[in-house]
Amino acid sequence: MKVSEKISSREAIELEDKYGAHNYHPLPVVLEKGEGVHVWDVEGKKYYDFLSAYSAVNQGHCHPRIVGAMTEQAQKLTLTSRAFHNDILGKYEKYASEYFDFDKLLPMNTGAEAVETAIKIARKWAYEKKGVEETEAQIVVCENNFHGRTTTIISFSNDEGARKNFGPYTPGFLKIPYNDVEALEEVLKSNSNIAGFLVEPIQGEAGVYVPSEGFLTRAKELCEKHNVLFIADEVQTGIARTGKLLAVEHENVKPDILILGKAISGGVYPVSAVLANDDVMNVIQPGQHGSTFGGNPVACAVAMAALDVIKDEKLAENAEKLGNLFRRKLDDYIRSSNIVNLVRGKGLLNAIVINDSEDSSTAWDICMKLKENGLLAKPTHGNIIRFAPPLVMNEEQLLDCVDIITKTLKEFEK
Repeated sequence: MKVSEKISSREAIELEDKYGAHNYHPLPVVLEKGEGVHVWDVEGKKYYDFLSAYSAVNQGHCHPRIVGAMTEQAQKLTLTSRAFHNDILGKYEKYASEYFDFDKLLPMNTGAEAVETAIKIARKWAYEKKGVEETEAQIVVCENNFHGRTTTIISFSNDEGARKNFGPYTPGFLKIPYNDVEALEEVLKSNSNIAGFLVEPIQGEAGVYVPSEGFLTRAKELCEKHNVLFIADEVQTGIARTGKLLAVEHENVKPDILILGKAISGGVYPVSAVLANDDVMNVIQPGQHGSTFGGNPVACAVAMAALDVIKDEKLAENAEKLGNLFRRKLDDYIRSSNIVNLVRGKGLLNAIVINDSEDSSTAWDICMKLKENGLLAKPTHGNIIRFAPPLVMNEEQLLDCVDIITKTLKEFEK
């Protein structure tokens, strides 16, 4: 079968089912084209994309500037590995470091790789700078976190689907409730071996759970007081998604280690990054960490173009404006609804909580009906539906989507 051979949605799904590992449960839609805020299936039906590849496609599908940068670089040089220098890596590292106001950047490929990298840096910093005895470093994490699915990361996950039968698990992590400053203060006071506090500024996979105002500020203050690194996982919340360049900026917090992925490439290439200042990043020396593809020329060109688009098209500002409008319109609907309990979020990272149990099929059924009505979204945690359209969406399109969502929800009102 040739790549260019046309197949139906049914055939495509059957091929995946037969030849692919069953590690995902996608909506039964087969997409073949994307542009801006829209995608098309193989039969030609057009949809609004309200997931943005879990916030990887913030700049919209196939943004011409980003695709152009990728194509231009791919025709010159794609990969050297880090055995040699290339002429664009340093430019990208300087550009991104200044863009996010850090001294240095360590390039990787995926969000989970970047999280693993941040964990390694924090532990090494604890041994070499803080004086923690080797192998004794602890990292504080939050319950209901989602930082990826590597063996180390699932070791501190609450998701039994991700954990069960994948042990033995990696030690060295202490879990506290999310949004609980008192619990964080207690664990930092009682344990001098803490290297870092790893946190999502908004818990996306948990259902777009926004912490109380002041939580991040107070958490950073406690980390500074106890000489602990504040590690912000902004893989999903970063790159303008929440109405600021970074979600921590809503509270003017500067992380000691910043983790980025997804939209740093605009969804056209796997790119992730860890940023820190010299006093932290300089613990990494040659041979101690790396990746064959990390910092490859195509990734560097793509990331710079993707970040240019965010700034030039004022996508953070657009996300802030449209997010406020979206939540206001949904709140208006919810006042008279018995199927939706609430809407929450920041910027264009939002979710609605369906008035049904987590083990019910209602949220899935709603997403199936949304698909029929021309909008793609996906449930998370059973009774929650996440809404995260590309940030290039305009007000007219957003209001059209609100109409689709509310009309669909009305079909499920009891």
